[in-house]
Amino acid sequence: MSILISRLLTIFSSSSAKIIAEKKHIRKHVRELKLMISEKQKLQEAQAVFNKIESFPEYKSAKTILLYWSKPDELPTHKIVEKWNEEKQIILPTVSGEDLILKRYSGESSMKEGALGIGEPDSDESFDGKIDLVIVPGIAFDKKKNRLGRGKGYYDRFFKNNNPIKIGVGFDIQILERIPSAKFDIGMDKIITQSHTIE
Repeated sequence: MSILISRLLTIFSSSSAKIIAEKKHIRKHVRELKLMISEKQKLQEAQAVFNKIESFPEYKSAKTILLYWSKPDELPTHKIVEKWNEEKQIILPTVSGEDLILKRYSGESSMKEGALGIGEPDSDESFDGKIDLVIVPGIAFDKKKNRLGRGKGYYDRFFKNNNPIKIGVGFDIQILERIPSAKFDIGMDKIITQSHTIE
């Protein structure tokens, strides 16, 4: 029995190391591709993505939406956060240790730079109400609705204890045929880019 367990652990360890290496390679590859996207194209693709989402019943019925305050290498969200905030309750994630802490968005003037250089509401008050819809950034997605993040696992841990509708968003170049997925990786309900709608 101990020999069998040892073999299984070896196989598992080898498989985990392979997945980690594949994810690292994809992150580097996508990072290089993003450098070729102009600011104008980023804004065009973002507008196309969010126009699609606004037509979904999931968006129309949502009262509270968890969005993200985009970094320069992500699908831009600053304008859409401001726009949607006029009719929805918009929540943004902040990072605290290993967890995502949620805070209400109350205007661009109230934003500050938080952990990992991510913009977040300058407030000590966290939000613990119901989230109806989450717009999820990622490094890459595939046609089976798998998502590859930055490797910290913040969203995966959040989704383990919360089950809202999850829509992954990104640039067209972020859709791959396949990305490696481990058992703790949580897939999306939909993935939207300018040219792709994966349901």
